[in-house]
Amino acid sequence: MKKIEIYEFNEPGYEPLLAYNTWRVAMLNYIDELETDQIDNFQAHLETDESFVLLEGKCILFIGEKKGDSITSIDAIDMKPNKVYNIKKGVYHTHTLSKNAKVLIVENDNTSDDNSPKVMIKSEVNNILTSLKDRLWQ
Repeated sequence: MKKIEIYEFNEPGYEPLLAYNTWRVAMLNYIDELETDQIDNFQAHLETDESFVLLEGKCILFIGEKKGDSITSIDAIDMKPNKVYNIKKGVYHTHTLSKNAKVLIVENDNTSDDNSPKVMIKSEVNNILTSLKDRLWQ
């Protein structure tokens, strides 16, 4: 019997690494599509909270209020290393990462597009995200 398993992920993007019973651990690394001018949606998870831990680099969590088919009232949280940031289920969010970023994610194993609705955003929202990022990472 194996007593320990070791996982790593060093490619761009998101990768589930380990699933156990009802939860999974994933890694999120920098990817171009998470640049503030390229983000095209905010997402909420209807069946799970989602927890983030910044391991390296920088990451900003953007939290948005959904009104109708739009995202309004965006808050930006500049993550600090070694702290757990838990986004409650049903909260619309997205993120941007520095090129050297590594973020650990813990969520329900059944989290998917089927239970995670998206709100598509327009360029005006991208401009707000870029402005918030520039202010936090000046």
